[in-house]
Amino acid sequence: MKESAFAQALESGAELLRSLPRRRSAVPAARAAAREWAARHPATGAQLVVDERPGTPLVDYDLVLDHPGGGTVALTAPPEDGVPWLIDHSTHWAAGHLVSVDGVHVSVPQALTMLRTLSRRDASPYREIVDQCLLAAALEEAADGDAPVSAAELQATADEFRRGRGLRDRAATLAWLAETGMTGEQFEAYLGAIARRRRFRKDKEAELAAAYLAGHRADFARVRAVWVTGPEKVLAGSPGELPGGAALCGEAVVTVGTRWEHELPAALRGAAAGEVVGPEAVPDGGFLTGAVLSRTEAADDAGTLAAAGRAAFERWLAERRAAATVEWHWS
Repeated sequence: MKESAFAQALESGAELLRSLPRRRSAVPAARAAAREWAARHPATGAQLVVDERPGTPLVDYDLVLDHPGGGTVALTAPPEDGVPWLIDHSTHWAAGHLVSVDGVHVSVPQALTMLRTLSRRDASPYREIVDQCLLAAALEEAADGDAPVSAAELQATADEFRRGRGLRDRAATLAWLAETGMTGEQFEAYLGAIARRRRFRKDKEAELAAAYLAGHRADFARVRAVWVTGPEKVLAGSPGELPGGAALCGEAVVTVGTRWEHELPAALRGAAAGEVVGPEAVPDGGFLTGAVLSRTEAADDAGTLAAAGRAAFERWLAERRAAATVEWHWS
């Protein structure tokens, strides 16, 4: 290849790099565009190099070309601050990062923010961080994952967020922001991310609900039951002999309530109305004695479909978690 032709290829290659889509989900399209460009410039032996930025859905590109005088040339055309990714990422790519889940990277500060603002009592910190990564990846895959958040969505998210943390007024919210070190702009951006996840979850629950209910109808019967748990065995010949009301009886806990079938203690699921079950050992220690008082079979109403959607979403997320590649960076 002549020097003049190579110079033209460099100019054309720079335009190619600047035109490539930079979201991780669009890398296949970028590779296809690079192949088409290489086919028009066969003497360059062009190869596209893709670098995934840690902690973001963005990627960077280099174009490696054969120089007519021998050797190779790496062409970089950063579209933003002008710093090539090779320099920008000169330290190890995982430096400062805690975990990578299917290509989604979480820094230590991001993980601390998750634990401060998203903690659920029913999940370990490790699982919660992994689940947030999985949701971020799912949002990236979704057609409307980066759709703007409406003012109503943002306000509803903010209201729910503050209620869940006891931030009843502006002063309490500002004190919480000062404690966590977040600015108002950072807080709004973070609420926007939560709002996108809430929207994704709501849509996914609605998508999965009907099929899940059809396959698990027995789990969504409405069951009224009474049960006693404690360190000592409680004996009863009929439901009427069990203590009534939600109260403490010595060290025993008495519960009377209506639950979905799948939310009942395992020993009571499927039990016939009026039948006393137990005393049976429970996983956390102690014993359970209880009885089903009444059961109403599952209906296709809004409340039941919503409950089925929540259960279906948890199963969907558990399946993604089980299939995910998780790498913790503990060094």
